Amino acid sequence: MPIPESPLPIAQVAEKMGLERDDIEPHGKYRAKLSPDLLTRFAAKPNGKYIVVTAITPTPPGEGKTTTAIGLAMGMNRMGYRAAVSLRQSSLGAVLNYRGGAAGGGSARLVPYAMLNLNASSDHHVIGLANNLLAACIDNVLVHGNPAELDPFSLAWSRVYQISDRALRQVLTGLGGRENGTPREARFDAVTATEVMALIALLNGEDETSTLKDLRERVGRIVVGRSRRGKWMTADDLKCAGAMTALLQDVLKPNLVQTGEGTPAFVHTASLGHIAHGASSILADRIALKTNEYVITETGYGSDLGLEKFMDIKCRVSGVMPDAVVLVATLRALKMHGGVGKVVAGKPLPEDLYKENLHALEKGAANLLKHIENVKTFGLPVIVAINRFAHDTDREIARVEQLARDAGAEGTYASDVYARGGAGAISLAEATAHAAHKPSQARLLYPNSLPLKDKIERIAAQMYGASGIDLSATAEDKLNQYAEQGFGDLPVCMAKTHLSFTHEEKHKGRPKNFKLPIRDARLAAGAGYVIAFAHEIRTMSGMPAHPALEQIDMDADGNIIGLD
Repeated sequence: MPIPESPLPIAQVAEKMGLERDDIEPHGKYRAKLSPDLLTRFAAKPNGKYIVVTAITPTPPGEGKTTTAIGLAMGMNRMGYRAAVSLRQSSLGAVLNYRGGAAGGGSARLVPYAMLNLNASSDHHVIGLANNLLAACIDNVLVHGNPAELDPFSLAWSRVYQISDRALRQVLTGLGGRENGTPREARFDAVTATEVMALIALLNGEDETSTLKDLRERVGRIVVGRSRRGKWMTADDLKCAGAMTALLQDVLKPNLVQTGEGTPAFVHTASLGHIAHGASSILADRIALKTNEYVITETGYGSDLGLEKFMDIKCRVSGVMPDAVVLVATLRALKMHGGVGKVVAGKPLPEDLYKENLHALEKGAANLLKHIENVKTFGLPVIVAINRFAHDTDREIARVEQLARDAGAEGTYASDVYARGGAGAISLAEATAHAAHKPSQARLLYPNSLPLKDKIERIAAQMYGASGIDLSATAEDKLNQYAEQGFGDLPVCMAKTHLSFTHEEKHKGRPKNFKLPIRDARLAAGAGYVIAFAHEIRTMSGMPAHPALEQIDMDADGNIIGLD
């Protein structure tokens, strides 16, 4: 398949998938929006093959999962297949700095022009507006006599921003008098952390009308806190859900862009892989599957977090199960898990990780084998992709190939897409296409009816290898409350470090004989899951005021005395 020398007009990219000009809503020359109505138009058409890219437990720089996903889609197109990639939207900072992230890297990335256009008029901005509209509504309720009887100390809704600004992570709000609210501690999160982002990714309508209805219902279910009488308070209770939905109605349409080789790329939503399910939207994947023979998507982080959430949250909602999994690994990461070097986030990786070391590689391969085991727990064929670096040796790759096959993988293939684009993924693409045509045995990890505590225990035991969980009294009380309120059938979204199977990133390889602490829990009723935290939760908006406020003198109207 010929490779374009420059980006194609987005209408030509759409034509590759059988779409006409009236099927797309162009936003500039290199990006378009796609309506969920396409699902109705192509309803009778069978889905293409659904391929999920995940990874081993990564080093802080990551192992090239997104780059591999993009390169794999390009490789399949070079082979004559009609393939597309479906990704989360990268942050604005990643695109401006060409750092990769959800835009890929090297010769396997999305067209920068398209990504800059996408982020300049971003869905993220509108999602942030809707989130902050709800935050403003909460404050207005409190200022105007609190007719809803909100308990200020129960509030669990933060404002968000699109570009990281450390000075706003933990702040004091409501200063300047009664008209400006009640002084209290609050915070700003990244827009990718808002529940609004997560719930949009899980919309599952059959056309634009039903998708908008799903959006309205999910936004209305968002829980912001409790009333003084203990009742859950939602966006619907505050009469804010309708306005939020009005802002968001264009955001529910996935974006179509392209890779550097003209391969169609669906980019939609950007939920975090820690406190959300960390995957692209259901709508983007479903439209892609109706218009392509193969769709390659990715999960957040390794199989323990990303793939588990992809299956037990996203696939549970969509009803669409993957056909094969590509597990990305690097030799440097395997040697790190084997005890070589001290890896510190923000610093260059130790040089020893780039030297041949078969002993460390074999020891660290225990991490890879656990991830292969995780994939097979879901009944899916797994192909190992070694994201190759210049210092990797053939002997090391051959040893990983042997270990992976012995563990049940379909094979191990070196991927050189960073340097060579789609041409560096031909063998990987052939193997993946073959695996995707095997009879499906895909299954979820647990049924809806399993109690929340048991769901957490099953995830910890089967995905992480934990011997059990230590459930705090706070977490247990909340889980019981959620079950009593009718949320016991929801899936669980685990929040823990992605740098280890345990809750502490220092534990590399394949840790055993550990218990996973569950310190707290949170209900994400709009997104439709319960979050279980294996780490401490930062102070939530609405909790008691920061001690610094005790040093501020105010008059009877709440104005700070002595402030010029």
